Amino acid sequence: MAKVEKERRQQVLIVSINRPEARNAVDSETAGLLEQAVNEFKRDNGLRVMVLTGSGNISFCAGADLKSARGLIERKGSDRSGPMGFSRIVDIGKPTIAAINGYCLAGGLELACWCDFRVAAAGAKFGVVNRRWGVPLIDGGTQRLPRIVGLGNALYLVETGAMINAEQAMRMGLIQEVVADGAALDRAVQLAGRIAGYPWTSLVNDRRAVYEGLALDLPQGIRREKRIHAAFFRDKEMFEGLERFKQGNRPAPPIPPD
Repeated sequence: MAKVEKERRQQVLIVSINRPEARNAVDSETAGLLEQAVNEFKRDNGLRVMVLTGSGNISFCAGADLKSARGLIERKGSDRSGPMGFSRIVDIGKPTIAAINGYCLAGGLELACWCDFRVAAAGAKFGVVNRRWGVPLIDGGTQRLPRIVGLGNALYLVETGAMINAEQAMRMGLIQEVVADGAALDRAVQLAGRIAGYPWTSLVNDRRAVYEGLALDLPQGIRREKRIHAAFFRDKEMFEGLERFKQGNRPAPPIPPD
């Protein structure tokens, strides 16, 4: 049984951490397979959206497998890609969604924060519980978490090691949708399919402008946005979309969660 499973659904790649017996904790082999899967998604122009999840309903990912922590650090390429497999890969250029079921802890939370946004089951739990064992956040958590939830919320999680539920995570902005237990993956795939079907150039350029603007002040960010979209008036997809609009062909927005 592979420790990471991949499933292609048209233009969507589902990547599942498949160690349910270990609450989907990541060991060195799993990290290497995750790196391969993310690079496959990055290189394949036929894939537009990646959904990251964990097998079963008990855990999305409980973090690093602390029984083999040394192997994660010593894994070939970990310095470049991150101990957990891909947290330091920042040039994907395409949307990513985390579908969270059960426990999303420590390094697993860092992997979820790597994704553009997160859909969680009602019973999901989140926390920087590695605080209890003196294990630091070295897969981007100290950088991504404050950008997502704000400084106070991030430091609350990082310093206390508290475990919070989906309702609290939603209130913080850590997750964007809460769905019924067992439904997170289906909902994430539904959203991924809708995203993949949109006109593509404007979407990925908007995404790029958002990420690149994070490190800039507002005037610089506005200028960066202008440069990224400099050729929008030559975008064939946009003009086709405007023509459909004139003809009254207006796609419905995504169906809201139950």
